[in-house]
Amino acid sequence: MFTLNVGTWDRWLRIAAGVTLVSLVFVGPKTNWGWLGIAPILTGTFRFCPAYLPFGFSTVKKSP
Repeated sequence: MFTLNVGTWDRWLRIAAGVTLVSLVFVGPKTNWGWLGIAPILTGTFRFCPAYLPFGFSTVKKSP
């Protein structure tokens, strides 16, 4: 369906950043802006980032 364009290190970085942002809803400043963390969690989970498409960018390692 979708071509994977999020590599391993990019994936884990996105998920970690997303969890950190979502945690702001429950601890710390308790701001609703933390819900924006759902986007990096989803792009990391599904290994597809629609923002990469127009630029033809991919962090997935190419097979030799």
